[in-house]
Amino acid sequence: MAKAGGKIGQVAIWILLVALIIGLAGFGITGFGTSVRALGSVGDAEISADDYARALQQEMNALSGQFGRPIGFAEAQGFGLDRTVLQRLVATATLDNEAQKIGLSVGDAELARAIREMPSFASLTGEFDRDTYRFALERNNLSEADFETSLRADIARGLLQSAVAGGVTAPPALIDTFTDFLSQERSFRLLQLTADDLDAPIAARSDDALRAFHTENPALFTRPQIRRLRHAVLRPEDLLDQVTLDETILRAAYADRADEYIQPERRLIERLVFADFDAANTARAQLDAGSVTFDDLVARRGLALADVDLGDLARDEMAKDDGEAVFAADVPGIAGPVSTLLGPAIFRVNAVFARQETTFEEARADLFAELALDGARRLIADRLEGIEDDLAGGATLDDLAAAEGMEIGETDLTATLNEGLAAYPAFRDRAQAMQEGDFAEIVQLEDGAIAVVELITILPPEVRPYEDVADAVAEAARAADATTALMARRDAIGQEVRDGAALGQFGIVTVLSQLARSGFIDGAPASVLPRVFALAPGDVGAVDGPDFVGLVVLDTVHSADRDDSARMALYQALSQRLGQDMAQDIFGLYAARVQAQAEIQLNTAAVDAVNAQMR
Repeated sequence: MAKAGGKIGQVAIWILLVALIIGLAGFGITGFGTSVRALGSVGDAEISADDYARALQQEMNALSGQFGRPIGFAEAQGFGLDRTVLQRLVATATLDNEAQKIGLSVGDAELARAIREMPSFASLTGEFDRDTYRFALERNNLSEADFETSLRADIARGLLQSAVAGGVTAPPALIDTFTDFLSQERSFRLLQLTADDLDAPIAARSDDALRAFHTENPALFTRPQIRRLRHAVLRPEDLLDQVTLDETILRAAYADRADEYIQPERRLIERLVFADFDAANTARAQLDAGSVTFDDLVARRGLALADVDLGDLARDEMAKDDGEAVFAADVPGIAGPVSTLLGPAIFRVNAVFARQETTFEEARADLFAELALDGARRLIADRLEGIEDDLAGGATLDDLAAAEGMEIGETDLTATLNEGLAAYPAFRDRAQAMQEGDFAEIVQLEDGAIAVVELITILPPEVRPYEDVADAVAEAARAADATTALMARRDAIGQEVRDGAALGQFGIVTVLSQLARSGFIDGAPASVLPRVFALAPGDVGAVDGPDFVGLVVLDTVHSADRDDSARMALYQALSQRLGQDMAQDIFGLYAARVQAQAEIQLNTAAVDAVNAQMR
């Protein structure tokens, strides 16, 4: 584990180096035009304005990558990114200060070795190149002295982390406990009860009882929130009659898709490779004489047919000589021996898939439809700016419909509606964000259509009147009564089984053997396995779930053999994971304690100055 502890320090060093060197590439940070050099300090360790700005820019770029759009400083600040970066720099400075206090430093030889080993500074030959080193630093507005000072501190922090948390191992008893917990299995029996197991059918409730059930269970009969929307939609299909395509464009599209419309002959083949031509020729002679089959030759080599199967190939997908031999052979038939890249080989040709060609005339209608849709999408894109201007000028949806040929409609959007315009994620997202009183908005849909949407009203959730849902109330009440009756019957059966009755006399029993905690039982709720693993052998347990009432009887607890390879692999994985977690926790506690004792000074005016320039 000492080695693992060393890796912890190395990881920390390289993460910091990557962030400092590679992570800055392309950010364009060239200074901040201010006399502010330091934002604060922890003891003798300084927190520089440049480090803060670089770290902020790096995090903003990472956030932009996650969101798929540029993230400005104001938005990043709303996420608390500036505070997170500053806290991280304070933590780093705290460790730098502690390393200085205890006299931990890195010599020139170790610093030079670290620089030489960084791939960012290597030439095309893979060796360290001073010009590359100098250029990389200049690109990121770093002097050699500043970078080497920072790198020296990075390595010292890694050494400090290794000294504190290196070599930490999890206690064997803890690892064994976790391993046994995760590797145990259970064998048990499961009985599911249904309405057929009841002594009498479920009686229908009276009208008064149903009305009471409706009142007592309002959530079952509540209509969800509705966003009532009005919209004008322009689809590519609406503009197809305005798209013109000449024959040249269609033929060019056909030529571009020749591979799609013209499929060459393909042959289903197998290939058996030999050590030399003598062996291959002997095998071919035996095949021709009928003394062996191709399957026999494959079996003699200790291979399966799957090992020699090449699937179906066209001539141009094979080497020239291979293809000529295979495509000249009879079908079914044998080709070769042929000299291949793997050695002399014999091919068996099993089937032919004839050449298929869709002529231009046959493909013309499909090509026209597809290209016309593309053209219609471009027409919509061309109209978009004008529609935006009209909308900004006060045009109503009816005005737009009349001017642009848009289709007017309404949608009652709920959380579960997934048809019509509600099937478009862009429409759903925009509609869910709109509030009453908002102006109509244009939504570009995923298929190239556009919709101008306005929110008419938001109807809050509402319990539907009994008269409107009487049938649903009756069904829900019957299901609730059936579940209650089944649970009572289940409890009675459970007691009989505990008293010695056989579980099988009460219905069809499913026997399940050696299931792990992560197992799956088809048709049963996820609650079954946790219930089973809470039982002792011989115990009877009740199981409930959606539309499921049942009993389980635990038969056997299976503990993995200590010498079992799967258990040993799990033990090793847990040992490494728990050791790493403990090392991280120890170092986290150490860093928190050091920070609590450190003298931290922050210049909020300087922080605000850098933030202002980041805007």
